[in-house]
Amino acid sequence: MNAGDRLPPLEIPITRTLIVAGAIASRDYQDVHHDPDLAREKGSPDIFMNILTTNGLVGRYITDHFGPRAVLRRVAIRLGAPNHPGDTMVLTGTVEQVDGDTATVRVVGANGIGTHVTGTVTVRVPA
Repeated sequence: MNAGDRLPPLEIPITRTLIVAGAIASRDYQDVHHDPDLAREKGSPDIFMNILTTNGLVGRYITDHFGPRAVLRRVAIRLGAPNHPGDTMVLTGTVEQVDGDTATVRVVGANGIGTHVTGTVTVRVPA
């Protein structure tokens, strides 16, 4: 791994099941993550993904690329445009810095309405 390396994009279909399952798995019972009518009452066109699901998908993106020995040391993300059912999020990444067996990767996830997530992940990849 070298600074400037680009990770291949990962396309993730955003399904209603993914959104609801992620919310349930992370014990986030906010109605905007599972009830379309209540989400609309609160101004959203539909349910939307929670940050913990997004965080998990960002982690998966990194470990899928760097392999089963990869250890996530730090994940720092910020949400933007929501992920709604029927869209696709495309994750991309660029290695910003390498120090021995540890890399810092800039990650961006975009969907049909804009940038859903931006952040950095520090990953250690033991030899």
